[in-house]
Amino acid sequence: MPLSFAPATDNAIPVDVVAVDRVEDALAALSTSDQAWAKAQGFAGKLGQFVILPDADGGVARVLLGYGSEATRKRGRFHVAAVVPKLPQGAYFIASGLEGTSLEETALGWLLAGYKFDRYRQSGNPLPSLVAPDDINATRVETIAHGETLTRDLINTPASDMGPEELEKASHALATQHDAQITVTTGQDLIAANFPMIHTVGRASERAPRLIDMRWGDAGPQLTLVGKGVCFDTGGLNIKPGASMGLMKKDMGGAATVLGLAHMIMALGLKLRLRVLIPAVENSISSNAFRPQDILTSRKGLTVEINNTDAEGRLVLADALAFADEDEPDLIISMATLTGAARVAVGPDLSPFYTDHDNHADAITKAARKVADPVWRMPFHDPYERMIEPGIADLDNAPKGGMAGSITAALFLRRFVERPYMHFDIYGWQPTAAPARPKGGVGMGARAVLAALPELLGL
Repeated sequence: MPLSFAPATDNAIPVDVVAVDRVEDALAALSTSDQAWAKAQGFAGKLGQFVILPDADGGVARVLLGYGSEATRKRGRFHVAAVVPKLPQGAYFIASGLEGTSLEETALGWLLAGYKFDRYRQSGNPLPSLVAPDDINATRVETIAHGETLTRDLINTPASDMGPEELEKASHALATQHDAQITVTTGQDLIAANFPMIHTVGRASERAPRLIDMRWGDAGPQLTLVGKGVCFDTGGLNIKPGASMGLMKKDMGGAATVLGLAHMIMALGLKLRLRVLIPAVENSISSNAFRPQDILTSRKGLTVEINNTDAEGRLVLADALAFADEDEPDLIISMATLTGAARVAVGPDLSPFYTDHDNHADAITKAARKVADPVWRMPFHDPYERMIEPGIADLDNAPKGGMAGSITAALFLRRFVERPYMHFDIYGWQPTAAPARPKGGVGMGARAVLAALPELLGL
């Protein structure tokens, strides 16, 4: 069910969000009996602390919710969302204590706290609802929540029900919802259409590889989003160990994230031309799987020596990026669950991104802070170019040595574009539950990109 705000009602319960330095003022505004009750409960405004003030009938009259100090808030995000599951059922509204971006973050977090992946099992009752604050753009916040829901649902769906064909169907459904145009090139037709590396990576699976191409909008600057759609990754002939294969249903997290972002852009009616390209494959094992030491010729004509069949994501992205570049868009953004090296570098909560344009990096970084979608700029470090040049071919898909793995993967992708380009090496998974983010699939970087688009594209 879509995550939406509750309709305004006279029966909504007020919530006062109280930072530690506002406790005395907040208590002074209460009746004598409510002050005594809050003090008896030890309310001190600590982050995550809350007190329910009862009405005369024993119901909920008001909620005091601790917001901690600025220092404690920096150690996380969506703090109010952590309390939402603990509140009694009902509709609530933020009465005091928040404004601006903090109010918008809280409203979005409240909605996202209600997310449940219930395709296979119904789980629990709906959480308490929130009446949209007057000072936010409620439609925008709901739209972002719906886009994030799409991303999470796609990632959480196991590969048995989310192969290349099912990812195509999800793309068709999104295109139909927003009156976008979509074309798909499948199976052997990829060879005729000059997408050799997409076909090569996906040919070992009985589920045919494909390139999904969606377009929307007829005016404004052109933004092309490219999402890695490896619906399951065994590692190919360089097979992954079991522990590493366990989460590979999420290897299409880049595709899921760009589809969620595309929904946000289209639903909000942004004045741009949007294109979404998704190479959708399974990296499987069969007698016709591509092999270590094979040399592939890409759409762009660059040759690639295969030194590890488990570095397949950059291969399918390369053909899609070259195709995107031919259209000469104003900006290309790729998103991919590309390297374990990125997780080693920044952990699961940050989205590392790459760009050669300082103004683009500044726009993303500033927007990310504003919308609580943390990112970290990584370098396209030119001296490492030699690491992806094997000598026998133009490029090496898996340089030896294991150092700078996220950077070398990004440098590999950059070889296939000439237009302004930005790459996100995301994780797409919440390993432990956090406020507004249950364990499972999660969008990363999309909200930062959405907030930065006016500056990135001059909208």
